[in-house]
Amino acid sequence: MNFLAHAFLSGDDPELLLGNFIADSVKGKKVELYTPAVAQGIRLHRLIDTYTDTHRIVGETKARLRPRYRKFAPVIADMYYDHFLASRFEKYSTEPLETYTQRVYALVQKYYDILPERMQYTFTHMREHDWLTGYAQIEGIHRALTGMSRRASFTSGMETAAVELKENYDLYAADFEAFFPELIDYVEVVRQSC
Repeated sequence: MNFLAHAFLSGDDPELLLGNFIADSVKGKKVELYTPAVAQGIRLHRLIDTYTDTHRIVGETKARLRPRYRKFAPVIADMYYDHFLASRFEKYSTEPLETYTQRVYALVQKYYDILPERMQYTFTHMREHDWLTGYAQIEGIHRALTGMSRRASFTSGMETAAVELKENYDLYAADFEAFFPELIDYVEVVRQSC
C-alpha cells in the first residue's frame, strides 16, 4: 500500500493518520519521539505493510510483475493498489476523492514542522502536484513511477509499469478487489491494539 491507502486505513483520527502517513520516514526507535497517537499510526503502518507483503493475493500481483521489474515489483504493486483505491474511491468512502485528499493535505500541513525532513520534501511535492488525486488516473501512476525510476540508483524499468497496468488492467483490478476488503477487516482488528 502507498500513501493514499495508508491514510485511508487510518480512519478519522488525525494523529493516527499522520503517523501512518509518515511512517516510512521514521526509522527504528525514532517512533518514540512522537506522541502516543502518532506512534500508534507508525506502528499501524508497519502492521499494514507486513500484512500486505505476506498476503497470498499481493504475492500473486508481485509474482506477475517480478520477471520484468525484479525487486521493484512490490513498489509497483503498491502504486497499482493506490490507483485502484483512488479510481474506485466512492466504493469505499462516502467522501469524494478530491475532498478527502484536500483534507489529508491540510492535516499533514498542520503538522509540517514535526515531519521528518525527507517527508517534508516529499509532502511539499505531493501537495503541489496533487499526487493522491492523480493516482486515480493511469497517467498519475505513470508520473509517480517515472519519478521513482529517475531516483533509483540503477535501472528499474518502473517508467514502463503504467503500460503493464493498461495491458493487464482487469487482472490487477481483480487482485485489488479481492485483497482490499480483507485488509480493511484486518486493520479494524489491529488498529486499537498497535
